[in-house]
Amino acid sequence: MKIGIDLGTCNTIVFLPKKGIVLEEPSVVAVALPENKVIAVGKVAKEMLGKTPGEIKVYRPLKDGVIADFVVTQAMIKYFIQKVMGKFKFFKPDLLISVPAGITSTEKRAVIEACLMAGAKNVFLAKEPILAALGAGIEIDSCNGNLICDIGGGTSEIAIISLGGIVNFNSLRIAGDKMDLALERYIKEKWNLSVGTQTAERVKIEIGTALPEKEERFFEIKGTDLVSGLPKKIKISSNETALALQDVLFEILDGIKKVLAEAPPEIAADIAERGLVLTGGGSLLKNLARFFSQKLQIPVQVAEDPIHCVARGTGIVLENLDFYKKTLMQK
Repeated sequence: MKIGIDLGTCNTIVFLPKKGIVLEEPSVVAVALPENKVIAVGKVAKEMLGKTPGEIKVYRPLKDGVIADFVVTQAMIKYFIQKVMGKFKFFKPDLLISVPAGITSTEKRAVIEACLMAGAKNVFLAKEPILAALGAGIEIDSCNGNLICDIGGGTSEIAIISLGGIVNFNSLRIAGDKMDLALERYIKEKWNLSVGTQTAERVKIEIGTALPEKEERFFEIKGTDLVSGLPKKIKISSNETALALQDVLFEILDGIKKVLAEAPPEIAADIAERGLVLTGGGSLLKNLARFFSQKLQIPVQVAEDPIHCVARGTGIVLENLDFYKKTLMQK
């Protein structure tokens, strides 16, 4: 049995060949500290964030796209494998895992070991930008240069892909999580209101925008007044989110510019014509394509169903494993 896993900082998406996406859950684990026992994984654990008593700790075991807590990551991967395998859980599957392009050899080893200890027979690693490009429908084997930016939760993976490989790349540890923190900080500084990361994430999803809008949208949020210590409600506007997110977006923009600056002239000419493709959950931020297009002066488009591009890419590789084994993956 073969399983493709988009192991993300925020969400883990599991793909089975011929079945498609079979599981999509937050990369969150709740642990009971006295017994050091995993009590919840995924959606159930995420609902506990910011609400647990002292003896329960909620972890996001991946940080910036790599393993921050080995034991908890292993427990999470094991849970996801068993959930998708059902009655076949006694068989050991082959796993294909997406990893950031800038992953170190130590981080690679940690991912492979965690997967093997979670019950995998073989573990293959493939770089996220390649998988995202495949899932977005880009012909990676052509001699044209393709620029892709996959904005996830922990990392933004920017790469130029040509002839089936990465020409040059930039792996930024700035993405959706940093957007949430920027909104959290803005609300605290402007409104004297303390809110949780989940509230900031909801603001981003509901009314977040990369550019100010003529018709503002509003969203009501609740938090703790930092002066009185009492619960308080405020309404935040979409244009305020544009202001709060500027620094993060310009950091991603600088990362894209750096990749373009290092591109060979022939490939730069391809990109000027073909433009940039955005994938990942972060690319769903309203007006983001227009923001990058204005700043880079090239066409920018968001891939179809950008959240699932990497997972779909794992499916394409698994269905043509022998073809991709030599060029894309490390075992």
